[in-house]
Amino acid sequence: MNIGELLDRTAISLRVSATDKRKALAVIAEIAARNFSLDAGDVLDALLEREVAGSTGVGHGVAVPHARMEGLGRMRGVFVRLEHPVEFGSVDDQPVDLLFALFAPKGAGAEHLRALARVSRLLRQAELREHLRKARSADALHALLVQEAAARPSAA
Repeated sequence: MNIGELLDRTAISLRVSATDKRKALAVIAEIAARNFSLDAGDVLDALLEREVAGSTGVGHGVAVPHARMEGLGRMRGVFVRLEHPVEFGSVDDQPVDLLFALFAPKGAGAEHLRALARVSRLLRQAELREHLRKARSADALHALLVQEAAARPSAA
Protein backbone atom coordinates (compact mmCIF):
# COMPACT_ATOMS: atom_id res chain seq x y z
CA MET A 1 0.00 0.00 0.00
CA ASN A 2 1.57 3.24 -1.19
CA ILE A 3 0.93 6.14 1.22
CA GLY A 4 0.71 8.50 -1.78
CA GLU A 5 -2.16 6.44 -3.22
CA LEU A 6 -3.86 6.28 0.16
CA LEU A 7 -3.63 9.94 1.16
CA ASP A 8 -4.56 12.79 -1.20
CA ARG A 9 -3.23 16.27 -0.43
CA THR A 10 -6.85 17.50 -0.34
CA ALA A 11 -7.52 15.11 2.57
CA ILE A 12 -4.94 16.80 4.82
CA SER A 13 -5.83 19.57 7.26
CA LEU A 14 -3.14 21.18 9.42
CA ARG A 15 -4.72 23.76 11.66
CA VAL A 16 -7.74 22.00 13.08
CA SER A 17 -9.38 23.33 16.19
CA ALA A 18 -11.19 20.66 18.21
CA THR A 19 -11.90 20.63 21.92
CA ASP A 20 -12.43 16.89 22.32
CA LYS A 21 -12.17 13.50 20.65
CA ARG A 22 -15.67 13.58 19.15
CA LYS A 23 -15.07 16.99 17.54
CA ALA A 24 -11.74 15.82 16.11
CA LEU A 25 -13.46 12.77 14.62
CA ALA A 26 -16.26 14.99 13.27
CA VAL A 27 -13.67 17.07 11.39
CA ILE A 28 -12.20 13.88 9.93
CA ALA A 29 -15.71 12.77 8.93
CA GLU A 30 -16.32 16.09 7.13
CA ILE A 31 -13.03 15.83 5.23
CA ALA A 32 -13.74 12.21 4.29
CA ALA A 33 -17.27 13.08 3.16
CA ARG A 34 -16.03 15.93 0.99
CA ASN A 35 -13.14 13.98 -0.56
CA PHE A 36 -14.66 10.52 -0.93
CA SER A 37 -18.33 11.32 -1.66
CA LEU A 38 -19.56 9.85 1.61
CA ASP A 39 -22.12 11.04 4.15
CA ALA A 40 -20.38 12.83 7.04
CA GLY A 41 -22.88 11.50 9.57
CA ASP A 42 -22.31 7.91 8.43
CA VAL A 43 -18.53 8.38 8.60
CA LEU A 44 -18.70 9.87 12.09
CA ASP A 45 -20.99 7.07 13.28
CA ALA A 46 -18.57 4.45 11.91
CA LEU A 47 -15.56 6.13 13.56
CA LEU A 48 -17.35 6.47 16.91
CA GLU A 49 -18.53 2.86 16.75
CA ARG A 50 -14.93 1.73 16.28
CA GLU A 51 -13.79 3.87 19.24
CA VAL A 52 -16.32 2.10 21.48
CA ALA A 53 -14.41 -1.13 20.84
CA GLY A 54 -11.22 0.55 22.06
CA SER A 55 -9.36 3.78 21.55
CA THR A 56 -7.35 4.14 18.37
CA GLY A 57 -4.85 6.37 20.20
CA VAL A 58 -1.58 4.52 19.63
CA GLY A 59 0.65 6.72 21.78
CA HIS A 60 3.06 9.64 21.41
CA GLY A 61 0.23 12.02 20.49
CA VAL A 62 -0.92 9.87 17.55
CA ALA A 63 -4.26 8.25 16.76
CA VAL A 64 -5.18 6.05 13.80
CA PRO A 65 -8.99 6.04 13.73
CA HIS A 66 -10.44 3.74 11.11
CA ALA A 67 -13.67 2.40 9.69
CA ARG A 68 -15.06 0.28 6.89
CA MET A 69 -17.45 2.25 4.69
CA GLU A 70 -20.02 1.41 2.04
CA GLY A 71 -19.40 3.33 -1.16
CA LEU A 72 -15.59 3.24 -1.15
CA GLY A 73 -13.80 1.54 -4.04
CA ARG A 74 -10.39 1.44 -2.33
CA MET A 75 -8.52 2.31 0.86
CA ARG A 76 -8.44 6.04 1.57
CA GLY A 77 -6.86 8.22 4.23
CA VAL A 78 -7.36 11.56 5.99
CA PHE A 79 -4.64 13.31 8.00
CA VAL A 80 -5.45 15.97 10.60
CA ARG A 81 -3.10 17.95 12.82
CA LEU A 82 -4.82 19.57 15.77
CA GLU A 83 -3.82 23.02 17.01
CA HIS A 84 -4.12 21.74 20.60
CA PRO A 85 -3.96 18.07 21.64
CA VAL A 86 -7.15 16.43 22.92
CA GLU A 87 -7.74 13.57 25.32
CA PHE A 88 -8.21 10.41 23.28
CA GLY A 89 -7.93 7.50 25.70
CA SER A 90 -4.57 6.58 24.18
CA VAL A 91 -2.53 3.60 25.34
CA ASP A 92 0.01 5.96 26.96
CA ASP A 93 -2.66 8.33 28.36
CA GLN A 94 -1.15 11.21 26.35
CA PRO A 95 -3.41 13.62 24.43
CA VAL A 96 -3.47 13.38 20.63
CA ASP A 97 -2.62 16.01 18.02
CA LEU A 98 -1.77 13.86 14.96
CA LEU A 99 -4.58 11.77 13.47
CA PHE A 100 -4.22 9.57 10.40
CA ALA A 101 -7.66 8.12 9.67
CA LEU A 102 -8.06 5.12 7.40
CA PHE A 103 -11.20 4.14 5.52
CA ALA A 104 -11.63 0.79 3.84
CA PRO A 105 -14.35 -0.56 1.56
CA LYS A 106 -16.92 -2.54 3.54
CA GLY A 107 -15.64 -5.88 2.22
CA ALA A 108 -11.91 -5.13 2.59
CA GLY A 109 -9.91 -7.91 4.14
CA ALA A 110 -6.22 -8.11 4.91
CA GLU A 111 -5.42 -4.94 2.92
CA HIS A 112 -7.15 -2.89 5.62
CA LEU A 113 -5.05 -4.50 8.37
CA ARG A 114 -1.81 -4.09 6.39
CA ALA A 115 -2.53 -0.38 5.87
CA LEU A 116 -3.26 0.08 9.59
CA ALA A 117 -0.02 -1.64 10.52
CA ARG A 118 1.98 0.37 8.01
CA VAL A 119 0.62 3.74 9.13
CA SER A 120 1.07 2.82 12.80
CA ARG A 121 4.70 1.79 12.24
CA LEU A 122 5.40 4.91 10.22
CA LEU A 123 4.03 7.19 12.94
CA ARG A 124 6.06 5.48 15.68
CA GLN A 125 9.14 7.31 14.39
CA ALA A 126 9.84 10.22 16.74
CA GLU A 127 11.71 12.25 14.13
CA LEU A 128 8.89 11.92 11.59
CA ARG A 129 6.28 12.94 14.18
CA GLU A 130 8.32 16.04 14.98
CA HIS A 131 8.57 16.95 11.28
CA LEU A 132 4.82 16.40 10.85
CA ARG A 133 4.15 18.75 13.76
CA LYS A 134 6.30 21.44 12.14
CA ALA A 135 5.15 21.07 8.50
CA ARG A 136 3.77 24.35 7.19
CA SER A 137 1.58 23.03 4.38
CA ALA A 138 -0.43 19.99 3.29
CA ASP A 139 2.04 19.51 0.43
CA ALA A 140 4.99 19.44 2.84
CA LEU A 141 3.24 17.02 5.17
CA HIS A 142 2.23 14.77 2.28
CA ALA A 143 5.80 14.75 0.99
CA LEU A 144 7.14 13.80 4.44
CA LEU A 145 4.80 10.82 4.73
CA VAL A 146 5.34 9.60 1.18
CA GLN A 147 9.13 9.97 1.33
CA GLU A 148 9.42 8.26 4.70
CA ALA A 149 7.15 5.40 3.63
CA ALA A 150 9.18 4.95 0.42
CA ALA A 151 12.41 4.92 2.42
CA ARG A 152 11.02 2.11 4.58
CA PRO A 153 9.46 -0.44 2.22
CA SER A 154 9.85 -3.14 4.88
CA ALA A 155 7.17 -1.33 6.86
CA ALA A 156 4.55 -2.70 4.46
